[in-house]
Amino acid sequence: MPVQEMAVSPVKSLYWEKFPPMMQRRVYCTPVYHEGLLYVLGGCSETGMPLDSVEVLDVESQTWSQLPPLPTARAGASAVALGGQVMVLGGMNQQQTPLASVEMYHPDEGKWETKASLGQPSMGATTIEKEGKVYAMGGMGVDTTPQAMVRVYEAEKDQWQPLTSMPTPRYGATPFVRGNKIYLMGGRQGKMPVTALEAFDLEMKSWTRYPCIPSRRAFSCCATNERSFFSLGGLQQPGPHNFYSRPHFVSTMEEYDLDQGIWIKPSRTSRMREKRADFVAGCLGGRVIAAGGLGNEPAPLGTVESYNPVKRRWEYLDPMPTARCSSALLQTTSMLFVIGGVAQGPSNAVEALCLPETV
Repeated sequence: MPVQEMAVSPVKSLYWEKFPPMMQRRVYCTPVYHEGLLYVLGGCSETGMPLDSVEVLDVESQTWSQLPPLPTARAGASAVALGGQVMVLGGMNQQQTPLASVEMYHPDEGKWETKASLGQPSMGATTIEKEGKVYAMGGMGVDTTPQAMVRVYEAEKDQWQPLTSMPTPRYGATPFVRGNKIYLMGGRQGKMPVTALEAFDLEMKSWTRYPCIPSRRAFSCCATNERSFFSLGGLQQPGPHNFYSRPHFVSTMEEYDLDQGIWIKPSRTSRMREKRADFVAGCLGGRVIAAGGLGNEPAPLGTVESYNPVKRRWEYLDPMPTARCSSALLQTTSMLFVIGGVAQGPSNAVEALCLPETV
């Protein structure tokens, strides 16, 4: 698809919608969206304790309901919607150790059910639902080592089956589904950011490695549009060549072109307007969005910018109503939800950048 044909929404059309705040302030919570309902699961409270509280927002009526609590309090869990139910797995418990337990919420019955456990405790597993199966990839184990294991959950049998391990062990990687492939980008191994870009072929049940993200940055973000994967911002660690420099925030954007299979050479205008890390990123109306995070200011950033891939430059959008970092992001076709995070302390703000519905 030539660049000219790519439809990019005008900057002015994107607007922020502010929802009523959550009842519970939370950071490292896990959002799931299903049929107009935004579920927010667990997370950390102001005192740093994992939460068992679950809230659901009816997006249309803008009302929150409290759901029965999670059987296991957890922060940094993974979750998916599976056949109208909500499945939550892994994360950290009160003792700050990873969990192996898996729990499923049945909205019809209004209750939680314990499912087959992952077998090994795992925090930060990358989880994807595709065609009624749940894939859990990588994670961090009890001894804080990154994991390479891949498992698939078969709901009929309530069983996790092992699949071919990832070439690069990691946790917190960003997944992108393209056809029958699940691409995994970035993530972490302890304090070290991972630059590997790899894809799992669901038919062949095998992994392919692609060229790595060109620069290594912690707390960076990944996003995608139809044509490309993007690696944005972050905290650049000093390299061997500049051993004495301190870690510093960057405005880097690196773009991987899926058709060409290469990382495009950055242009003068492809850098973000602001240096930021620990922000949220997504794609709306053909634009790549970067919102909030931490920069060279003492308080979290409220600025929002968007990359126009046709003009190949960044433009500012309206700022977030609540400046924050460490937020959870949830993307639907026409909305980017920014949930909780840290403002002064943990935040209860829920806001969405919206694209007007085209008729």
